[in-house]
Amino acid sequence: MSDLVVKAAVKDALAEKNAAGDFYEALDEEVEELLEEAGARAEANSRKTVQPRDL
Repeated sequence: MSDLVVKAAVKDALAEKNAAGDFYEALDEEVEELLEEAGARAEANSRKTVQPRDL
């Protein structure tokens, strides 16, 4: 998986701060890991629907 985060939205959220070029790749990896863990938790609870509590 790749490009899970929208750079423009991240730039807006960071307001007046700058982000290093490799920041977006690292953030994307963190989001991917978070999604995998949430999916695994839902599956462990016999659900196909990932819910907020899975985060």
